[in-house]
Amino acid sequence: MNDDHYDHLETRAPAQREAQLLAALPAQVAHAQASTRAYGEILAGVDAGRITSRAALAQLPVTRKHELLERQRAQRASDAFGGFSALVRGPAMPHVFASPGPIYEPDGSTRDYWRVGRALYAAGFRSGELVHNSFSYHMTPGAFIMESGAHAVGCTVFPAGTGQTEQQLQAIAELRPVAYLGTPSFLRILVEKAAEAGSDIASLKKGLVGGEALPPSLRDWFGERGLDVYQSYATADLGLIAYETTAREGLVVDEGVLVEIVRPGTGDLVAEGEVGEVVVTTLNTGYPLIRFGTGDLSAILPGQDRTGRTNTRIRGWLGRADQTTKIRGMFVHPGQVADIARRFPEIVKARIVVSGEMANDVMTFKAEAADAPPGLDARIADAVRDVTKLRGDVQLVQPGSLPNDGKVIEDARSYK
Repeated sequence: MNDDHYDHLETRAPAQREAQLLAALPAQVAHAQASTRAYGEILAGVDAGRITSRAALAQLPVTRKHELLERQRAQRASDAFGGFSALVRGPAMPHVFASPGPIYEPDGSTRDYWRVGRALYAAGFRSGELVHNSFSYHMTPGAFIMESGAHAVGCTVFPAGTGQTEQQLQAIAELRPVAYLGTPSFLRILVEKAAEAGSDIASLKKGLVGGEALPPSLRDWFGERGLDVYQSYATADLGLIAYETTAREGLVVDEGVLVEIVRPGTGDLVAEGEVGEVVVTTLNTGYPLIRFGTGDLSAILPGQDRTGRTNTRIRGWLGRADQTTKIRGMFVHPGQVADIARRFPEIVKARIVVSGEMANDVMTFKAEAADAPPGLDARIADAVRDVTKLRGDVQLVQPGSLPNDGKVIEDARSYK
């Protein structure tokens, strides 16, 4: 570590980073196939030695969280992790956690298993500081994810957990922690309750938050009260995905993952800058997730971070990718929109818009198409009915007309 960066990996030449990540990829794919039953099945027939490029990686199937949950449910009696974990119970797996679903996740014994120390360091956390950790220590992994990162940086942690606001304020006043870990909403509660009760929490100067979005208005609200707060983007499955720096320009991707942005409901890559689903491949050998769909929307930002970190940046959390919507009693999925669009090479981009009032749905398939031949709209309408089993209008628009918001199904109905 130095004063500016967590380690030398953050300032690697982009070409060097890409070469090193891709060099590690074939072994990770082979390990996942050999060491986990799930990927032995999902990647059956894949020659791991040929997965040496982004293009080759993009040909592998995306595994989404609902599929992981389905495998776990089907194998509860024999394997709580659904065949995805390469870790075995004992010293190599100090904890098992449960996220909503429930989805069970293994904890590894390696130092900073979720790699969150990098995010804490970028947020200004330093060795010897006391950290007030308000993530939950009950069943879920959030508190342990952050605590492991704090220990990696050299911090001491007060395990506050959630709730018991008055006791937490007393602990802050008496222990004088300098940093906060937790959700932004609970930090606001602590600040507001402290002002009401006259509690002294002035020792808190910085924070790293997660689990919720941190809008600029709330970040500024904290700043006006002497708190310098940064965002982290991590999951129990993947560990750290990206983190905010003092540049405040998007989130820098972690050094231990490969991030792709795909069209929701598919595994197809979108153009740089276009909003899509965040898909992550981790180099963690204990829980080797390959092309794991997070269900979150984001987009790649151009250029590099002003702090000297050279990795790719993403815009941050922009919504959810699973836009499955019930229309006239039928579920319509993002993947169906992609299936329709693939049938027509003229289509550049597409979305379904549902309008009208409840019980009177109007479904419109909007497609960007340049130089559309006569009758294209009618052929698309037939495909819409074939794929969704619903009749819908078709509207052809010029390329660039549809919003860059990652939506492939837009629910514009009135619910009054």
